[in-house]
Amino acid sequence: MLRAVEIAANGPARGVNPQVGCVILAADGSILAEGWHRGAGTPHAEVDALSKLAAGEANGATAVVTLEPCNHTGLTGPCSEALIAAGVSRVVYGVSDPGDHSSGGAARLREAGVDVAGGVLLAETTARLGDWLPAARLKRPVVTVKWASSLDGRAAAADGTSQWITGPEARADVHARRAASDAIGVGTGTVLADDPSLSARFADGGLYETQPIPVVFGARETPTDAAIRRGTHEPIFATGGDLAAELRALHARGIRSLFIEGGPTLASAFIAAGLADEVLVYLAPAILGGPRTAIGDVGITTIDDALRLSIESVETLGDDLLVVATLKKKP
Repeated sequence: MLRAVEIAANGPARGVNPQVGCVILAADGSILAEGWHRGAGTPHAEVDALSKLAAGEANGATAVVTLEPCNHTGLTGPCSEALIAAGVSRVVYGVSDPGDHSSGGAARLREAGVDVAGGVLLAETTARLGDWLPAARLKRPVVTVKWASSLDGRAAAADGTSQWITGPEARADVHARRAASDAIGVGTGTVLADDPSLSARFADGGLYETQPIPVVFGARETPTDAAIRRGTHEPIFATGGDLAAELRALHARGIRSLFIEGGPTLASAFIAAGLADEVLVYLAPAILGGPRTAIGDVGITTIDDALRLSIESVETLGDDLLVVATLKKKP
């Protein structure tokens, strides 16, 4: 299974489908073939591995795969049927497939008389699936809401100036997290006020090899010469107003992770809607006062209704603090 996890990394880290690896073993435990998934529309890992064997060579073999074999026909056929047809006698997998349409492969294999064992090296196989797995379970991207503020919770001074509240180390961390995200989201207010490029950059201005897709939330028109229109990816304009529906649409496009950069109105809307899976707060050792708070109204009118957080980590970045937290589930 560790070898299957290793070769799964050969597949694309982004897109609709996950990174999956498969190793096919002979009865004596020797490796007959290996395979991995190369992206949407290409053979899944199990079929890729089987394609390297001669007819009948997989009879009585064991297939070790990081994700439960699928049981549906999409751009490719069901892997469960391919394994059955090849004569595989045992299938060992890590993570159960959470898909409404793709799950059920283990049950189909058992129905056909194949010995099946799941949950093997669950931590390692789960880690390889990355954001794909929670996004598949949620049926939307995993959402991180980020803001930077002074210690008194202000995102800007009274005159609107905000560059820079935090220092270079914190800003570098933000850009690394941008590069690791499939998409980066802002509201139309931020686009109109700041004209951000929403790119992931190094301190010297150079671009990361991987860039997030810009997503603009809101109904206001974005100028044709806006900086986001000149980046690596064409921006997506989420104009519908229903955040949950917009997230489902983004997931359908293969976006697994969404990094919300602001401004306060958009960040507050995601938090109020219960759609913030992770919160990143960069705190600068400064006091600004004034009305420009980092977060606006989230629908809380009394202390009993406060949204409580679980602090996952606190890290020092230069002079600043990074607090990583998740929203607690209400009983």
